This record gives sequence, C-alpha cells and structure tokens, in this order.
Amino acid sequence: MADTTHSAGHEAASAPGMPQLDFSTFPNQIFWLVVTLVVIYIVLSRVALPRIANVLAERSDTIQRDLEKAEALKAKAVDAEAAYNKALADARLEASNIVAETKADIQKDLDKAIAKADAEISAKAAEGEAKIKGIKDNAMVSVEVVATDTASAIVDAVMPGAADAKAVKAAVKAQLKG
Repeated sequence: MADTTHSAGHEAASAPGMPQLDFSTFPNQIFWLVVTLVVIYIVLSRVALPRIANVLAERSDTIQRDLEKAEALKAKAVDAEAAYNKALADARLEASNIVAETKADIQKDLDKAIAKADAEISAKAAEGEAKIKGIKDNAMVSVEVVATDTASAIVDAVMPGAADAKAVKAAVKAQLKG
C-alpha cells in the first residue's frame, strides 16, 4: 500500500498540468475554501461591517445635521431679507415724506416770497401811479397855464383889449375837461 500511495503521489508530481485541477485534491481544496470563506464572513460581519455601518450612520447623521443647519440658516436669511426689504421700504417712505415736507416748506416760503413781491410791486405800482398822477396834474396845470396864456395872446392879437383873463381861463378849463 505504501507503494501505491507513493506511486500515486509520484505520478501526480510528475504529471504535467496545474495541481489545482487535480481531482484527487478537490476535497482538501473545498474544505480550505469553506474554512477561508467562513473566517472572512466572521471577520467581516463582526469587525469590518459594523465599523462601516457606524461610519455610514455617523455620516448620515452629519449630513442630516448639516441639512437642518442649512434650513435654519436659510430661514434666517429669508428673515434677514424680509427685514432688509422692510427697512428699505421704510427708508423710501421716510425719504418721500422728507421730500414732500421739504417741497411743502419750499412752497410756503415761495408763496410768502411771491406775496411779499406782489405787495412790493403793488406798493411800487401805486407809488408810480401817484407819481404819474402828480406829473399828469403838473402837466395839466402847465398845459392850462400855457393854453390860457396862448389864448389870451391870440384874443389880444385878434381883438386888442378885449381879452378878459377870467373868461379866457374858464374857456380853457372847459375845453380841457372835455
């Protein structure tokens, strides 16, 4: 028997080809394959996979916290934008109120200045009319004197000695009045 085993091992060693494909070693190879797979399964299921699961869980939690923080920051940004827009609208309203008040103040000042200018113009116009009336009255007096003198001279030239100063003056006044 020792001979047969020795000769079979010798034949296997001397046989050409791959030793993995030798059917006589298949049960041994299958045994070690199963043992190796069981060991790998146990190592992976007890050590590596829980660690990977923990890392994935932590990563998921971190992502969830980051998303929640992002939502909170987004809400704060929306609130800040709303506050900014409200402040901007309030500032615009305040600016338009200031512009309206300033326009009203300027209009009041302008109205006062126009009223003052109108009063001054009216006073100057009245003063000018009074001066014109005075000049006109003086001119009328001068015209009357010149007309009386001229009429007296003409009547004296046409009819010497017939000129009555009172009658000539009354006739000139009547003509000047219209």
